[in-house]
Amino acid sequence: MKIDIISIFPEVFEPVFSVGMSRLAQERGLIDINAHDLRDFTEDKHRQVDDEPYGGGPGMIMKPEPFFAALKSLVGESPFVLSGGHRTILLTPQGKKLNQKMLSEFSRAKHLVVLCGRYEGVDARVGTFVTDEVSLGDYVLSGGEIGAMVLVDSVGRLISGVLGGEASLDEESFSNGLLEYPQYTRPASWLGFEVPPVLTSGDHKAIREWRAARARFMTQTKRPDLLEERETDL
Repeated sequence: MKIDIISIFPEVFEPVFSVGMSRLAQERGLIDINAHDLRDFTEDKHRQVDDEPYGGGPGMIMKPEPFFAALKSLVGESPFVLSGGHRTILLTPQGKKLNQKMLSEFSRAKHLVVLCGRYEGVDARVGTFVTDEVSLGDYVLSGGEIGAMVLVDSVGRLISGVLGGEASLDEESFSNGLLEYPQYTRPASWLGFEVPPVLTSGDHKAIREWRAARARFMTQTKRPDLLEERETDL
């Protein structure tokens, strides 16, 4: 998968994607992540990417032309004519809240372009040439860069071959609408807390049943909204 990120602070991505899973995935040729400076797609000598809002108000609004020029350069065609394997994602508080189902859809694309806003927001006309508007949650960040990091990291681990144990994806939190069951490692006894005996019993059927029951219990206790959504979808 090819992933292009457009930001006025492209340098913030290098430390994040040069370590761990992202670094290994890029070295194996499974993901190609590139961050681009939005100012490189401006045409004025001041490399201006923002301007005052029409109608007045505080702050500055990011201009549509640089984003359009960046997309045209990266996609290789008019941003209004998108192929099935291409997704353009704008990080914005007005977007749909990011979830595992959306990430799964994004992971099947051949090319993702992620747009990072700043200041008071992005000119509304940018929305006419994106395929998806995405939000991390009901709060406001100083820019889209952190959201882009979250999105790219979450999508990357869903790409075949990136994780060593593909089966682990099926049991992770949110993959089936439930939180993941509790996990334990050595020592079996620590500060008076014991690992549940079923996990050391060697009875694989009993372990599967215990994990399924605990996953549902934890979801009901900590995130009942997920259980309600899951049952609605069934």
